Amino acid sequence: MSARKNIKKPLWALMLIGGLALAACAQPEVPRDQFYRLVAAKPEQSAPNVFSGILQIDRFVADGLTAGRPIVFSISGRQHQLQEYHYHFWTQAPTIMLRDELVAYLRQAKVAPSVVTPDMRVAANYVISGKIRRLERVDGPPTRSVVELELAVRRIKGEKLLLLRTYRDEVQTADSTVSATVDALNASLNK
Repeated sequence: MSARKNIKKPLWALMLIGGLALAACAQPEVPRDQFYRLVAAKPEQSAPNVFSGILQIDRFVADGLTAGRPIVFSISGRQHQLQEYHYHFWTQAPTIMLRDELVAYLRQAKVAPSVVTPDMRVAANYVISGKIRRLERVDGPPTRSVVELELAVRRIKGEKLLLLRTYRDEVQTADSTVSATVDALNASLNK
């Protein structure tokens, strides 16, 4: 009987060591992916037919990181070094999302008889094109959001450039969360 007790002690010790070894190898739970969207506010008033024909909104262009779905950030003092989050994504690529929100906004504002995208394959009279220069979060005291867009309006007939402007806004976020950054970016885009 005492030999049996002596065998059980090492067995329990071995099981305990094995359990601890397995627990040490366990990985922490992977964070869940979070998805965000940019949403244009409804126009306060309509601007009936600023454009006398069909207005086409082209897909925006952006550099490689900014054009992707992961949210881009930089660290204060190192704004030329960009990174992207692994678990925070836009619902669509910003180049498409901003174009679609601009289309919805301009349709509601009634700025033209028709506001279309190139995939509708209609002969437009005017074209708005845009470039996303910056759409990012800047980490560091304080956390900020930065949006910079270049917009051009041209008349197709005669290829005349009617407008070329750069819009930039930098806002301190309510807190250091990515969600607060998205709220600040939405506020900037709706000014």
